[in-house]
Amino acid sequence: MDVSFTAYICIVPFILFFLGFIFININIEKIISIYTIVLIIIISFLITADLELYTAWGYRMDATPLQYFKSPKEMAASVSSSPLFLLLIIFIILSIFFIWFYKKFIKRYILIRPVKFSIINFLISLFLIAFLFIPVRGGIQKIPMNQSDVYFSQNIFADHAALNLPWNIAFSILNKNNNKNPFNYFSESKAKQTVNELYNNGAIKIPSILNTQKPNIIFIIMESFTAKFVGCLGGEQGVTPHLDSIATNGLLFTNIYAAGDRSEKGQVAVLSGYPNQAITSIIKTPTKTEKLPTITQALEAEGYHTSYTYGGELEFANIKSYLINAGFDKLVSKYSFPIFERTTSWGVHDEFVLNKFFENIKKEQQPFFATLFTLSSHEPYDVPFHKFIGNDETTKFRNSIAYADSCIGVFINHLKKDSLWQNTLIVFVADHGHLLPGHDRNDVPSKFHIPLIFSGGALNTKGVVPTIGSQTDIVATVLDQMNISRDKFKWSKDLLDSSAKPFAFYCFNNGFGFVTPSATFTMDNISRKIIFEKGNVDSNMITNGKAYMQFSYQDYLNR
Repeated sequence: MDVSFTAYICIVPFILFFLGFIFININIEKIISIYTIVLIIIISFLITADLELYTAWGYRMDATPLQYFKSPKEMAASVSSSPLFLLLIIFIILSIFFIWFYKKFIKRYILIRPVKFSIINFLISLFLIAFLFIPVRGGIQKIPMNQSDVYFSQNIFADHAALNLPWNIAFSILNKNNNKNPFNYFSESKAKQTVNELYNNGAIKIPSILNTQKPNIIFIIMESFTAKFVGCLGGEQGVTPHLDSIATNGLLFTNIYAAGDRSEKGQVAVLSGYPNQAITSIIKTPTKTEKLPTITQALEAEGYHTSYTYGGELEFANIKSYLINAGFDKLVSKYSFPIFERTTSWGVHDEFVLNKFFENIKKEQQPFFATLFTLSSHEPYDVPFHKFIGNDETTKFRNSIAYADSCIGVFINHLKKDSLWQNTLIVFVADHGHLLPGHDRNDVPSKFHIPLIFSGGALNTKGVVPTIGSQTDIVATVLDQMNISRDKFKWSKDLLDSSAKPFAFYCFNNGFGFVTPSATFTMDNISRKIIFEKGNVDSNMITNGKAYMQFSYQDYLNR
């Protein structure tokens, strides 16, 4: 792979040499020198950025960060908690060292051309350009090189280390719009049949949990609320006392997993009941999201008024286009708030957003479906709240979760005193989990374990539901309670249906996880190896996970 990338970057100087034998007066030596120095600076920057991103994301840098360049303020907020000064020093040292090395030991060996045209030199340079295509594609084998060619170990970190970073980024960019399904584990018919069997329940057995068939519905999607910080889910005690209290008096789902690891992916899973994609995200393509069903559309058909509230910029990661396609009547963003309330690097802190949200739903015509997405618990965790003492990243994250929890507590107390409470169902769910605390590996289930709680005066029952499920299952669970058809949501199952098969599927970068009551495993799609397993992982379970990966991605391609 190193040779392949070297061949890629040699294409430009080889072409220049070829042209130099035709146009003698071109100073190709100077052009190549500038080209080399520019490449050194770019690659040094990528290497430095990868040091930090790998720590945060758990995989080598690819085309994923490019989408954040469309939202520079949010990108700056995301990196503000990184050791920027140390990274800058590393970048400068790498750049200076390799530029010095090039000038001291390499530059002198740049080919000096003859002063006259030579047909032999011309043909040699032409041959070398053509020959480059062999190392570029990784050899003369039938299939060109890909990432799996350098995977050699059962240790995924070692496999990641074997990847050539700039090659990996270039490959990701060039293949991001590839319309071929890279997850062809089985025939298309077998994959489809296997997945259909996962959703084939037989007799449906669903208890009623509502005291009204047409309640107001509030979705509160909580930024980065990992189960590891939620006491009622066995996480650290004392971080989320308000959410724990809400769970005690509501319906707590204890085995729910995020469908993916990004905020925009969580929106699609929660609102459309749609699985994530391991190497891209459907939200990047508005022509595809406009074909997705949404709970918004299903409820609007029943006379519901709909709104979506967020204290940041809705344009971030293309979320706004998805929400517009979802059909929300009203969108509220940070620009709906006065400037003096935009005190966080992301926009407006949760206390102000929840206050405005409460005032808005009080004025909303009933029945309504209102969604709120919190943001204060997003890095850099710059919250006006210091319940826990410490300057390390875990403590700052813990504080931000506690702050968001306190804001939710105030909102619920206000709502309970209002007449809206008695006719409202509230769904609390995280957009995704988090590697902290504990610095979870990118693929392990504890990173994806999140809270899901039903609350509100419209709820006629409380307790604990241990069924294993996903964010994608929320839509079916809610619509079934209201006797609204959920036929369009084929990737969503009812968490209260005792006849439904309990499982959760989630994606991470080019891999997937599959959770059942008996076992859990994660698979890397590049090496096609299981990289984590717990419990009795049998061949049938592996088949189910692979088929789900293949068939769900094909569904994405077909939209």
